[in-house]
Amino acid sequence: MDNHTSFRLQYIVFALVSASFTNVYITQPVLPILQTEFAADMVLVSFSVSAVILGIAISNLPFGILADKIPIQPIILCGGIMVVIGGLVCSLTENFWIFLGARFFQGLFIPCLTTCLAAYLAKTLPIERLNIVMGSYVSATVLGGLFGRLLGGWIHPPLHWRYAFLSAALLTIVATVTAVRGLPKPTDKRKRQHDSTGYSELLKRWDLLRMYLCAMGSFAIFSSVFNYLPYRLSAEPFSFSTEKITLLYLVYIVGIFIGPISGRISNRFGSGKTLLTGSIMLGGSLLLILLPFIPAIITGLLGVCAGFFTIHAAAVGGLNRKLSSGQGRANALYVMFYYLGGWFGITGSGFAYRQGGWSALISILLLLLIIPIGVAAGELRRERHETE
Repeated sequence: MDNHTSFRLQYIVFALVSASFTNVYITQPVLPILQTEFAADMVLVSFSVSAVILGIAISNLPFGILADKIPIQPIILCGGIMVVIGGLVCSLTENFWIFLGARFFQGLFIPCLTTCLAAYLAKTLPIERLNIVMGSYVSATVLGGLFGRLLGGWIHPPLHWRYAFLSAALLTIVATVTAVRGLPKPTDKRKRQHDSTGYSELLKRWDLLRMYLCAMGSFAIFSSVFNYLPYRLSAEPFSFSTEKITLLYLVYIVGIFIGPISGRISNRFGSGKTLLTGSIMLGGSLLLILLPFIPAIITGLLGVCAGFFTIHAAAVGGLNRKLSSGQGRANALYVMFYYLGGWFGITGSGFAYRQGGWSALISILLLLLIIPIGVAAGELRRERHETE
């Protein structure tokens, strides 16, 4: 693969993945506006984010299996069309339940554009190119999530949030067509051995299961903070506009830099120390965003991002270092647990916020921090045992 072809592939991957993730968090900054417009409960309105995440979690494994059986082009075309249809329904419907159903429908087909693409890249690219292109993939997930939030609450006037769905649909269809036309067909030149490692076998391994639980717990914390941030900042004593709240989501870009740094730190010092460092950083930042001062909240949000992405990078790296086979299925399980954590976190935190406000929500999230801390402790014991 020459440099021109490699760059073109990176561009296609970046465009498709970022467009896909633009659809996921598009309603997050305008949740209070949706609550008013649809006259719905806070927890139900939060489903406009968590329903997408649940859909991704449910369909991730089936589409991952499908990607091994049929060519990637029809999968991407089908997925792109379905995500666009769901977005168009969201932009037009006045019925809240249809709106939620369309969001869930979008989530079901987003893995066609993300999980299946990753499986295709792993099968198609030589090893020396795979890491480079996957770097574009990871950056696109971060920037796509950020752009979706900016699109929903800042680029379009918040009261016209429906236009954000139209813009996301346009981006998605353009990226889909570009990918279908531009992705090279697999040559099958790489020799691949049949891997019979099953999902049940992977789930029975406690050293892997705790990494899945770490992903689940840490993303539950992270997604809850950013999902209910608009409610916190639109209320007293801040009374922020939706545009100002949306600007704070720019802290999310920290993930682009923290991920690679954390990977190198984990390689040098071990997963246990890296996970513990990220957990401490995340816990301190949760305490910081309890304070009713904007500088403290901004600093805390930066720390939440830094802590979460440190944990995330260390968990993924630790997971793959434990594997001698079944890498594809093991990583698919990681993604499933990750998004299930986001769904559980957003849903459960909604009840906590409704009953006790921001302080109750943060208290629940601090309890959830026991999960990554416990995993870090387990990894430290394992690493200490291996060095003895």
